[in-house]
Amino acid sequence: MAGETASPLVSAVELDAMLREGGVAVLDATVHFPPARFDGDYRPESGYGGWVSSHIPGSRHVDLLDVFSEREAALHFTRPSTEQLVSDLQSSGIEPGATIVIYDQGSTTWASRLWWVFRNAGIEARVLDGGLAEWTRRGFALASGDDETHTSASTRWSVTDLGLWVDLPRVASLSSGREAGTLVCALAPEQYEGTEKTRYSRRGHIPSSVNLSAKSLLDSDSRMLPVEKVLSKSADVLPTATGPVVIYCGGGVSACLTALALIRSGHADVKVYDGSLEEWTADPVLPMVVGSEPGGANPDVRCPRS
Repeated sequence: MAGETASPLVSAVELDAMLREGGVAVLDATVHFPPARFDGDYRPESGYGGWVSSHIPGSRHVDLLDVFSEREAALHFTRPSTEQLVSDLQSSGIEPGATIVIYDQGSTTWASRLWWVFRNAGIEARVLDGGLAEWTRRGFALASGDDETHTSASTRWSVTDLGLWVDLPRVASLSSGREAGTLVCALAPEQYEGTEKTRYSRRGHIPSSVNLSAKSLLDSDSRMLPVEKVLSKSADVLPTATGPVVIYCGGGVSACLTALALIRSGHADVKVYDGSLEEWTADPVLPMVVGSEPGGANPDVRCPRS
């Protein structure tokens, strides 16, 4: 966002100090997503139980299966409408002006997803680098049990729409080369190449997209790599040509982690394809590519006309 100076990440040490000062809303955005056992095996599970077992004191669990995702959408985890976003903010008890820190119980992908939802709405938030595991490694206090006692926010939220999401027609235009920009797949190389089972209808990647795996931007403790290392990795796949960097994954979640890493590293024009492969692969007319090359390796259907 224009004028932003703070890093989108906050360390466990910084968060501990912030909590001592007060005025911080800490959100656990965990959703559990078991690996696919077969193609089309889609089994997201609430992270609420894990939050009850162990969480940062004073935090609250926000279940993206139900909140901060459009409830009536055909696709999973679709970005919420403005009306639903405001309603979910009110009911979550987060007051406008609070310092928002988001974490999850895994590799910060779900925290990054909620961060991107907030970012598009003009809401400043930060992600706990390394998540709950890093907080625990540092020896900071943990709580357990369902001790959520917050009430609805007393002040109504006002949000905007910064246009950081991209929909299918524009992705098709980018893929076909009729619009300038770079498509980036944030999935693991095995998923990009189509050698691993997928949760979605077809394996592989969208034609002309390059691979910058979200997990490759994290260290062994799920902390974000230093900026210079992220820049080195992104330089290998991102050209200097004009146009936005549009990131997708399977369902618009891992893409948000890659987006966070690029924003933190100084990339300005970054967007996320919300429907990602769940939407793209559901239409048999839209092409997929299997293999390590961006465009020419075994497209299984013709290129789209739009």
